[in-house]
Amino acid sequence: MKILLLGKDGQVGWELQRALSPLGELVALGRQQADLEDLDGLRKVVQSIEPNIIVNAAAYTAVDKAESEPEKAHKINAQAVGILAEEAKRLNAWLVHYSTDYVFDGEKASSYMEDDEPNPLSVYGKTKLAGEQLIRQSGAKYLIFRTSWVFAARGGNFAKTMLRLAKEREQLKVVADQHGAPTSAELIADVTALALHRVVTQAAEENYSGTYHLAASGQTTWHGYARYVVEQALACNTPLKTTVDSVLPIATEDYPLPAKRPSNSRLDTSKLSSVFHLQLPDWRHHVQRMLEELKG
Repeated sequence: MKILLLGKDGQVGWELQRALSPLGELVALGRQQADLEDLDGLRKVVQSIEPNIIVNAAAYTAVDKAESEPEKAHKINAQAVGILAEEAKRLNAWLVHYSTDYVFDGEKASSYMEDDEPNPLSVYGKTKLAGEQLIRQSGAKYLIFRTSWVFAARGGNFAKTMLRLAKEREQLKVVADQHGAPTSAELIADVTALALHRVVTQAAEENYSGTYHLAASGQTTWHGYARYVVEQALACNTPLKTTVDSVLPIATEDYPLPAKRPSNSRLDTSKLSSVFHLQLPDWRHHVQRMLEELKG
């Protein structure tokens, strides 16, 4: 079995290189080998490799910058994804793609199910939803994993930014009215590999095709997340200027950004857990692991 991984150098792509390698021959490509802005080139890459599985971990993820670069975001998050879906259909290959909580408007009081109506608030969310729709229209076999608040020890993310600022400042002000679950790239990669193993070893593999919510269990706010990061860093004797109590809550309106975020990013993962017989750990588990890795 041949697996084509795109976006190998991103947070999720880096972990996928590890997690997917036991499943078959892995061809892992970065932007230099497969640029999603080069649509014709991307199609030729897939056609030359002829994979059994395409795993797309590449995306335009600069949420605020997308507001001023909508065409670029749409090309990478939608048009390129449509080409991958077309080629997957032609090859009778599986396509694995990652989407986001940002396809929802955050107005729902409870966790979002896979079949809840999307209503993205930002260019980023709209382009990610467009990519999802092109996959579904293609007729290809697919796994779309919607996830939230992704982090890893490698690359830039919220937790690492909080750590850096906590070393520089005596006080942090963090948004406390957006709710979700920080989800590690490690968990996303491991779940992907376990799901693909089940898909390719089961007779009725087409029954698995669909959209799944993939996020750590539990929930918090950005403020609660920041407090936990500071608390755990201090417990590991990391020298910080900020204390847990000097991480102060603020409202979204007090920290304006170009792209509007959903206030509720909670994703119901019961479908994923039921179909693939998986138990998703609490978000704190992998945050602790990341902090230990950063310290080491």
